[in-house]
Amino acid sequence: MWLDEPRNPNAPLAGIRVLELARVLAGPWAGQILADLGADVIKVESPEGDGTRQWGPPWVERTGPDGETRREAAYYHAANRGKRSIVADFADADDLARITELAAGADVLIENFKTGGLAKFGLDHATLARANERLVYCSITGFGQTGPRAHEPGYDFVIQGMSGFMSITGEPGGAPMKMGVSISDLTTGVYAANAIQAALIQRGRTGRGQHVDMALLDCSVALLANQASYRFTTGDNPPRMGNAHAQVAPYGVFPVRDGHVILAPANDRLFVRLARLIDRGDLAEDPRFATNAGRVEHADTLDAEIAKATASWSKQELLEACASAKVPAGPINGLDEVFAEPQVIARGMRVELGGLPGVRSPFVFSDAELALDRPSPMLGEDG
Repeated sequence: MWLDEPRNPNAPLAGIRVLELARVLAGPWAGQILADLGADVIKVESPEGDGTRQWGPPWVERTGPDGETRREAAYYHAANRGKRSIVADFADADDLARITELAAGADVLIENFKTGGLAKFGLDHATLARANERLVYCSITGFGQTGPRAHEPGYDFVIQGMSGFMSITGEPGGAPMKMGVSISDLTTGVYAANAIQAALIQRGRTGRGQHVDMALLDCSVALLANQASYRFTTGDNPPRMGNAHAQVAPYGVFPVRDGHVILAPANDRLFVRLARLIDRGDLAEDPRFATNAGRVEHADTLDAEIAKATASWSKQELLEACASAKVPAGPINGLDEVFAEPQVIARGMRVELGGLPGVRSPFVFSDAELALDRPSPMLGEDG
């Protein structure tokens, strides 16, 4: 039941077939990226459906092909655009045979069962690769296919804590804080989509697919970036800094009459511009603040002085003045403001398919298009 023709012949992954045996977020997020890029993605769901169909409120109601109105969680629709849905019970011999046949014709298979969990159904990489040596088989788990925790389940919140994210997020002296999105799941989905495409390119050279092993913990630790370098270089754990920056000052959130703004003058020249802009040229002349190292050392004092000055401005006045002086600054937007932002509108980040709004994958090509042709599917919509 693979599509005979690509969904969009000018999409980068036109003609690529993806079988998604994944649910909740990391696996479906990877699948949605590939679907946006033009792949034909068949999502295989249990008779109960992906659990996120019930993760509401908020809810979305729409009418199915059978004329019945169904209510599903908006959460599900955030990660399943562009796919087709079929229902299968792996314990049913006919259903299992159908999935095995689909895998034989697939370019990519994405699964996020527990390590080894699909082997009893013959849907593991080793078994399926015997019938389809070109298959790129991507496993997404909490901890990977190897190591002492390989067979443990992985959850985004737990991984955020284990990876160190929460130890560096939050106010100094305050409680550790998770991100406002499921960053470990989403990051793994992005990394997985990248790895899958790399494996497809290698397959073009070798003619063989391979097993791609993606772990939430690996992907989260990989994002530590300069914070890991801080640890490696100093031997100390980086502190929680709230909205401040450990290596740059001033750099943070400052009050205005009607809220807050972000100010990020990240070098000496920009700091001088900011100081003069807010009528505090004396700060630029203070030897304590002459260099970034000095400003970091005296950051509390400097931030307090800047905050006194910015508190008399309105948000719009200060942001316009910073833009005119080319001082990096920005608002702290609610999501209503995000999707009203002219730049976001101009870039077409909000899409609506079949009456369902969503956020497109952020790719823009000079000679290709995304395949934004269908909303997320209803359960079993395609068989």
